[in-house]
Amino acid sequence: MSVTLVRPPLLLSDRWQDYRLLDAGNGLKQERWGRYTLVRPDPQVIWPRSGGEKNWEGWDAFYHRSEAGGGRWEYRERLPDSWHVAYAPLGLTFRIHPTSFKHTGLFPEQAVNWDWAAAKIKAARASAREISVLNLFGYTGAATVAAASAGASVCHVDAAEGMVKWARENAALSGLAAAPVRYLVDDCLKFVRREQKRGRHYDAVIMDPPTYGRGGGGELWKLEDHLWELLVETKKLLGDRPLFFLVNAYTARLSPTVVANLLAALLGDAAGTLAAGEVGLPVQRDGKVLPCGIYGRWEA
Repeated sequence: MSVTLVRPPLLLSDRWQDYRLLDAGNGLKQERWGRYTLVRPDPQVIWPRSGGEKNWEGWDAFYHRSEAGGGRWEYRERLPDSWHVAYAPLGLTFRIHPTSFKHTGLFPEQAVNWDWAAAKIKAARASAREISVLNLFGYTGAATVAAASAGASVCHVDAAEGMVKWARENAALSGLAAAPVRYLVDDCLKFVRREQKRGRHYDAVIMDPPTYGRGGGGELWKLEDHLWELLVETKKLLGDRPLFFLVNAYTARLSPTVVANLLAALLGDAAGTLAAGEVGLPVQRDGKVLPCGIYGRWEA
């Protein structure tokens, strides 16, 4: 096997200025998004609160989970429908909008992966190399915008039309409305297979597959059943000099070792380095770390 496996410690997204994980405990996390404080449930937060109840009183929106599934937001009057936050290290700006599924349109822990991908792209561009990136399950486009800001051309694919529109907005907010980005509403596996027939190739892949979902045509996606197939098909789109392959996952049923094993099986014959681990956010109140997902990175 040519690939070298390294096991880095948990990676912290700790360069934020417009975002803070203020506190976490008793199943909830208290976050500052720009000017506004949100309280949301998180299944990983099974430890008790270290701060008193008074420290949790000044929220602007509180997501109440329903025992029947789902939940609802409770808002204070001063909270707008949406607002902007900046990620200063890369000069990016994103629209935040609390959704009915408790999400905000941005996963701040992924900033460590934006930084890593942008650095890889900038280093390649410094040698006058053109870099094309395929971003599958691109959601609201944070990784797309990060790659584009570093000088890559990007193909952004997501099955949800609303998310693709949101990605365009984030690109425009970051001054990248004219960047070479293709925005596509499509089922990722079907798109990858069509790209093969078209003879397209990419230098880098970013993939953020959900645990479970449905494509625009009703296609069923289950990560454990379909991820390997998608990985195999996507590998066929890599060019002769691949730069990196990044996979993120949020399901608690998978460990970083599983993602490492998948990428080793996929890219083990290629000279490069493979790393897998967790990403997390520091808790401002007491210095704890909230684990937020797992990743696998292969790089040439």
